Amino acid sequence: MGSLLAILFLILDIAFWIIIVQAVLSWLIAFNIINMSNDFVRGLYAGLARLTDPVYAPIRRILPDTRPMDLAPLVVLVAIYALQIILSNNARALM
Repeated sequence: MGSLLAILFLILDIAFWIIIVQAVLSWLIAFNIINMSNDFVRGLYAGLARLTDPVYAPIRRILPDTRPMDLAPLVVLVAIYALQIILSNNARALM
């Protein structure tokens, strides 16, 4: 049971960092610090978008339209954090 929880925590941590990297990359692109004409940046951003858009899409349908700011990553980060708290509390209760 402990190894299963460790794997689940690892997956949640990886998802957390993917969302953080995508947010920072989108800010760097928006402020024109890096541009999309670079093949590496374009590929990295497209890959991260392919990973996160299926998670963001249902949340974006529920949230109100805040045009300049996307709140879906924030909601997902809060959900990941809440899930980690719930899992750690349940793991302590089982031991």
